[in-house]
Amino acid sequence: MTLFFAFHTILVLAIVVRILLRDDLSPPARLAWFVVLILLPYFGTVIYFLFGEIAIGRSARRRHRKVSAEIRTKASAFMGAPGASETLIDPLYRPAFRYAASINGFHPVEGNAADLMADGDETLRRMVADIDAATAQVHLLSYIWLEDHTGTQIAEALMRAARRGVTCRAMADGMGSRAMVKSALWKRMGEAGVHCAIALSFRNLVRVFVTSRVDLRNHRKIIVIDGHITYCGSRNLADPEFLPKAKYAPWVDIMLRFTGPVAAQNQLLFASDWMQATGESLDGFDLLAQPVTGGFPAQVMGVGPTGRRGATPQLFANLIASADRDLTISTPYFVPDTTLTDALCAAAYRGVAVTLIFPKVNDSWIVAAVSHSYYHRLLDAGCVIHEFEGGLLHAKTMTIDGKVSVVGSSNLDLRSFDLNYENNILLQDEVVTNAIFERQQDYIRRSEQVLLPAVLAWPWYRRIWNNVIATVGPVL
Repeated sequence: MTLFFAFHTILVLAIVVRILLRDDLSPPARLAWFVVLILLPYFGTVIYFLFGEIAIGRSARRRHRKVSAEIRTKASAFMGAPGASETLIDPLYRPAFRYAASINGFHPVEGNAADLMADGDETLRRMVADIDAATAQVHLLSYIWLEDHTGTQIAEALMRAARRGVTCRAMADGMGSRAMVKSALWKRMGEAGVHCAIALSFRNLVRVFVTSRVDLRNHRKIIVIDGHITYCGSRNLADPEFLPKAKYAPWVDIMLRFTGPVAAQNQLLFASDWMQATGESLDGFDLLAQPVTGGFPAQVMGVGPTGRRGATPQLFANLIASADRDLTISTPYFVPDTTLTDALCAAAYRGVAVTLIFPKVNDSWIVAAVSHSYYHRLLDAGCVIHEFEGGLLHAKTMTIDGKVSVVGSSNLDLRSFDLNYENNILLQDEVVTNAIFERQQDYIRRSEQVLLPAVLAWPWYRRIWNNVIATVGPVL
């Protein structure tokens, strides 16, 4: 019994000391781990070993530094000019654009245009048409790639392009697309001449568990055609019916088709992932920037576990702080940190019309509980919350004052903040921003507003449940 008690004490103390030595953990995250270790010491120790540290491995970090240095050396001309925000961006929003540029070196570039896709059918039709019209290169990366109608149509288009001599590179995440990368369709793509790669592969699962985390994923959605057309938004290569979770369908996404120099930035972001996974150099990529006459300024923002911690919530906090009149956000997963929560409440208190749109029914019970734990505070500050009822709202959007927009793959949750590789495009343009805003209004028309009296009337056990889950949220 004495030996068991000594083992128990040493085990728990070792993890506690490790947690206390970490400067990158927030106090709430430390508290969450302490709670888990006290209540479930052995289970908590195993979970901490597997998921507690955001480590992707030393070799991966060295490779990331080498890739980043090569891109800066060979392609700095396509990353935008330092200081471009001072001439291209409205003074009110310059700090946010400057902060975005500090993340991975992409500055605003002018001369871009964008079309908002009407729905999933138009998105697929335009993507296939662009791939079929490609003459040089097609680059594609998706977190989830299914063998359904959408996934197969894209794969067939890539194979047609490869057979006529277009260089096609296709990458899928090892977890999100685990069935696809083992499929006959994936093999056919390779045989047709499509260069295929797996992001964060599970080929050596033991090494992943020992040196990294199994849940560090590449969540990006990038398509670049001939270096001057790119798609950015929330849609994976899957049908809106999304068969793996059909009971939550349809997945309601947003996708924009961009032309202009911002496509070159998205190509460089894709190249960084491709080079990381394959060991190839940047020399095989055709880079060009074709400005659109009268186009707007935009810049790419990419984050991930090999980059700066806290970049996403800090960027969004900067954007929220820049809002002067109104701010509308849609996200499927709302698990904010203190930085983001305080920014939203502060904006509402200073008179900005803050509107948040979440799914009414979420495919994650954990996310649903954590999100609900923040409703009281947000509503009390004056934020307006709508819950979308027409399926799972998967669109990640932000519009500010009818002038500035953000679209991409980042959710407002801790996974997107710390664990996932994400990509977004930040832009300043009234026409595009108003188009996205109108889409947000369509979401609202299909939603139910959440009122403070209804939240205050929730039974005590529901409030306790939400707050307990939120307390251990940094662990989950």
